[in-house]
Amino acid sequence: MANIMEMAADIIAAHASTTPMSKEELITELKDVHSALLALENGEAAATNEVIDEAPIISRKKAFGKDKIYCMICGKGFKTLSRHLKTAHDMKASEYRKQFDIPRSQSLASKNYSASRRQMAIDRGLADNLAKARAAKKNK
Repeated sequence: MANIMEMAADIIAAHASTTPMSKEELITELKDVHSALLALENGEAAATNEVIDEAPIISRKKAFGKDKIYCMICGKGFKTLSRHLKTAHDMKASEYRKQFDIPRSQSLASKNYSASRRQMAIDRGLADNLAKARAAKKNK
């Protein structure tokens, strides 16, 4: 079996292959994963650096950008936050909104991402197809 440092490096390499990270972030992640694996090997509970009730790392104004939306818990940027909240923080979007007093009218997706998805739906004619399906259902 590989030693703990090799396992931690493999985990971070897999994460870094899908998520852009700075050198400092890579080192921090490696230290965190290594210490968590050591704790698990010793039969201890893995310590987490996250404190959910803590003040946000990033202000709400800065969190919602055009190209990225930043997690107010850890400060990482994404196109959408829902998946990150579930996997990294074991939190639902509604809990996140409540914790940071974010209104339901505020999208948890970046503005450019929402605009590109909207344009894709328009290009495909999805609104027209939906209207036709509703009309056909109503006429039955």
